Amino acid sequence: MRTYPHNSPQAAARILALSLLADGHVCQAEIDVLDGLDAHGQLGLPRVALHAVLREVCEDLLAASHLSWSGSCSIDPHALSELMGEIDDPRLQSTLLRLCVAVVEADRQVTEGESTVLVAALAHWGLQQELLRRAEAPMAASV
Repeated sequence: MRTYPHNSPQAAARILALSLLADGHVCQAEIDVLDGLDAHGQLGLPRVALHAVLREVCEDLLAASHLSWSGSCSIDPHALSELMGEIDDPRLQSTLLRLCVAVVEADRQVTEGESTVLVAALAHWGLQQELLRRAEAPMAASV
């Protein structure tokens, strides 16, 4: 896969693109969520640049020997860890995790590939506690 500077909008967009592609396709609900959240703006990219990174990720996935495509996108854990390592700014990690979760939940089902990307982000960035706080917030509000 091509490389991007650490914490760059393109490196962050690639992680978001992996979340989008992890189930093997991009659906309209996912695109609508990205647009509704102004994902490109939150990452510091024009919308067209986010789409360019998505296209580049598709090209890289199709060309890479350590990746496979069988109804869902599968990326070697080591390669996924390297990509997650390009994002080490805690604020960007938090923003990116929130966007990835929103994209994954957009079609109301979480596939194994999507779960793999989210778990890798949580583990690599140490954001398990943040995800738990987010999950507990709606429960606390309803009590």
